[in-house]
Amino acid sequence: MNYKKNKINVFLRVSVLALLLLNACTSSKTGTQDSNQVLSATEPLPRPKLVVGLVVDQMRYDFLFRYWDQYGAGGFKKLVSEGFNFKYAQYSYVPTYTAPGHASIYTGSVPTINGIAGNAWYDRRTGKTVYCVEDKTVKTVGSTSDAGLMSPRNMLTTTITDELRLATNMGSKVIGISLKDRGSIIPAGHLGNGAYWFDSPSGNWITSTFYAEELPGWVQHFNNQKHPDKLLSQVWDTLLPIEQYTQSTADDVPWEGTLAGEERPVFPHNIPALRKKDYELIRGIPAGNTLTKDFALAALAAENLGKGNHTDFLAVSFSTPDYAGHTFGPNSIEVQDVYLRLDREIEEMLQVLEQQIGKDNILVFLTADHGAAHVPGFMIDKKVPAGVANAGIIRDSTEAFLNRTYGGGKWVESYTNQQLYLNHKLIEAKKLNKLEVQDKVADYVTRFNAVSRAMAAESIQRSGWGEGLVNRMANGYNAERSGDVLIVLRPGWFEGGSSKTPRGTTHGSYSNYDTHVPLVWYGWQVKPGESSAEVLVSDIAPTIASWLYIQEPNGTVGRPLQELMK
Repeated sequence: MNYKKNKINVFLRVSVLALLLLNACTSSKTGTQDSNQVLSATEPLPRPKLVVGLVVDQMRYDFLFRYWDQYGAGGFKKLVSEGFNFKYAQYSYVPTYTAPGHASIYTGSVPTINGIAGNAWYDRRTGKTVYCVEDKTVKTVGSTSDAGLMSPRNMLTTTITDELRLATNMGSKVIGISLKDRGSIIPAGHLGNGAYWFDSPSGNWITSTFYAEELPGWVQHFNNQKHPDKLLSQVWDTLLPIEQYTQSTADDVPWEGTLAGEERPVFPHNIPALRKKDYELIRGIPAGNTLTKDFALAALAAENLGKGNHTDFLAVSFSTPDYAGHTFGPNSIEVQDVYLRLDREIEEMLQVLEQQIGKDNILVFLTADHGAAHVPGFMIDKKVPAGVANAGIIRDSTEAFLNRTYGGGKWVESYTNQQLYLNHKLIEAKKLNKLEVQDKVADYVTRFNAVSRAMAAESIQRSGWGEGLVNRMANGYNAERSGDVLIVLRPGWFEGGSSKTPRGTTHGSYSNYDTHVPLVWYGWQVKPGESSAEVLVSDIAPTIASWLYIQEPNGTVGRPLQELMK
C-alpha cells in the first residue's frame, strides 16, 4: 500500500514539474515581457504613479563601487541591492558630452538622429557656434540675465517624456530640474510642464517663456528662501575624517585645479571667503547637489507628482560631480567627498518618495550622461601612456597644410568637438573634390602623436558600420551639424589648452572611461538582480515606454530591457 502511495506521489510531482516546464517554455516562445505579467481585461493598465530619472553628470560606472564601503545603506547601495544593475551600459557614439548624453537617455536615440551633436556645434550658415539649447525667440523668466534664452527647439526628435504627455492627452506632468540648463531642458522635452535651471547672477531657479510667462508660486517661494546664501555660508570640509579617503590621491597634487580664488586645492575649502557677488561657486561644491535635491523635493510636493490619475515624470540631473571633476580630477579627495555626500542626498530623495508615494508606485532609474578620463598628469606619474592634444595647434597646422596643398585661403572654419569644419565654398570655388580634401586632411592629422584615427565625413555617410569605433563615430555624426573630419585621440589623451599638464579632467572620447556608465532600475516591477550583458543608454527610453504601454520616442534606436531583468 505504501509502495502504491509513493508511486502515485512521485507521478504527481513529475506531472506538476512537467506542467511548470511546459508553461515556462510556452511563455518564452511567445516572448511574454515583464516577468510574464498577464493583463486583466477588467482592470486598469498597471503603471507606476511616478517615474524618476536620476542622471549624475560625469559619473563613471566604477564610482558606484569605488566608494562602496563608505556609502550609507539607503542611497547607491539601496538602488543596487534592491534594484537591477546593468553592469555594462554603454554610450554608442562619440562625442560623449552632457547634452548628447541627456538626449540619448531621453530620446532613446543618437546624435545622428536627434540632432544634439555636442554641447555646441558650428553652424555653417551663420558662421557662428550654436549652443545646444539656445533660443533667442524666448525670454528669461525669474531673472534679468540672459541665462533663460533657452528651449528644446534644437532637438529634432521626441523624448520619452514627450511621449508620456502625448499618450495621456497632456494629463501627465513632466518636470525637469538641473543646475545646467541643458540638463533640465532636454529631459523635459518639447512638451514638459516645466524645466528649471540655476541662474548664477541672481541665485534663482529660472525658466524661459517657452514654458511659462512667470514662475509658479512654489518656485518663487523657494527662491525667496535664499537657500544658496545659506549653503554658501558654510566651509566645505570632508564628510569623514580625511585619513579615511584612501581611495583618492593626496590632498594636494600637481594635476588638481583649484576653486576660483584659492592658492591650493586642499581641505577645508573656505567657501564664505571665496564667494564673490554671484552664486557661480555653488555649482562645483557639494552644496550644488543639496540645492538640486531640495528643489526637486519642493517640486515633488508642490506639483503633487505621483498623486494624479496619470503617471508623472520627474527628471533630475545632478551637475556638481561634473564641475568638481573638471576642477579636481576623478582621483581627488574632493570628488570622493562629492560622491559620499551625493549618496546621502539620494538616500533622502528615496525616503521621501517612498513615504509619500510608495516604493511599489515609483519607477526610478540611475545613470550618467558620460564618464571621465584620468588626468594625464596622474597617469604619466604612474608611468601609464597619456597626454594632451592642443586643439589650436591641430587647427592651425591643418590650415597651413591646406594652404601648401591647394593655395591660400581660409580653409578651416572651425575646430569643435574634435571635428574640423572645412570651408565648403572655398572647396567649390577651387573646383576641388570634397571627399578628396577631407581624406587628405584625415591622413594629415594622424601624424600628430595624440591622434589615433581620423575619418572623412563623406566616408562615414556613405558606408554602413555595424559595430566598433567607426560605428560610434557614425552614430555621433549629424550631417547638418557635424564637421568634415572627425578625429579620435589615443586612449588616455584629451584635448586641452596650451598646457601639457592640465589640471582636472574632461570627457568626450570613445574610450570606455567616457562611455561606460551606471544603469540601475529600482522600484515598480523591478526585481533585484544584475546583468553583465552589454546594453545601451539608448535602451532606457524604450524600456520605460514598454513598462508604461506607450509609444517610444520617434527617433528611438534602442530596445526594451525587460527580458534581461528576470
